[in-house]
Amino acid sequence: MNLDIYLNMILSATWYLIPIFIFAVIVKSAWFKGVLGEWQVNLLIKFFLDKNEYHLIKNVTLPTDDGKEHGTTQIDHIIVSKYGVFVVETKNMKGWIFGGANQKQWTQKIFKHTSKFQNPLHQNYKHVKTLESLLLVESNAKKECIFSVIIFIGESTFKTKMPENVRFARGGIEYIKSKKDAIFSNDDVARIVAQIESGRLERGFKTDRQHVKHVKEIVKEKSDTKSCTKCKAEMVLRKATKGKNPRNEFWGCSAFPKCRNVIEIG
Repeated sequence: MNLDIYLNMILSATWYLIPIFIFAVIVKSAWFKGVLGEWQVNLLIKFFLDKNEYHLIKNVTLPTDDGKEHGTTQIDHIIVSKYGVFVVETKNMKGWIFGGANQKQWTQKIFKHTSKFQNPLHQNYKHVKTLESLLLVESNAKKECIFSVIIFIGESTFKTKMPENVRFARGGIEYIKSKKDAIFSNDDVARIVAQIESGRLERGFKTDRQHVKHVKEIVKEKSDTKSCTKCKAEMVLRKATKGKNPRNEFWGCSAFPKCRNVIEIG
């Protein structure tokens, strides 16, 4: 076979493979999994909640008052009804999920691979508090009327008992429908929807880019915090009062005296 023809065949095959490779990378990305999870929850809300009673507002980015310039928080779904305001955080994950309401981190286990992720209840707490401060300006909404809901999507299984507001797929919808006491009037619902729409940042690339930048800053701050190599608790800067080098600074485990791990400085 002519070498030029052979090389052309290889080149043509390569051009076909590049889009397939790019598609495979996108599908496996955290971004795509997040978008897919949100889309699945959108369908659950559309098919199993009466749109005349439950008003869905998607991908809401709100400014936060955390002392930082351009601070934002992004909420997957807000559902407003006469039964309350539901703040929904979506998690598209696989494997076994272990976690408790008060744990800082939860565990995901896929076969022999184990990883940690932020407690979604803690993550959604900021969303709830930000929305609460927005609605309390003019509406009669109180914190008892705003409910945090965590919906897991994907091939995941809870291996520990979860709080009642942490559900899998349609279970999240059932939790929302379990709230049957009317809290708001129709006028209240319309006012709350209007407040959220007017208080959210304009949807678009600029807002998304600003939010991503803010999230990266938070991640960097957390990565700068030392963790104990033994128990994974936060390390705190301390000053020695005894021993060979009094007044010298060192990193000590915040779980002391349960954990006595230290890291010398210098």
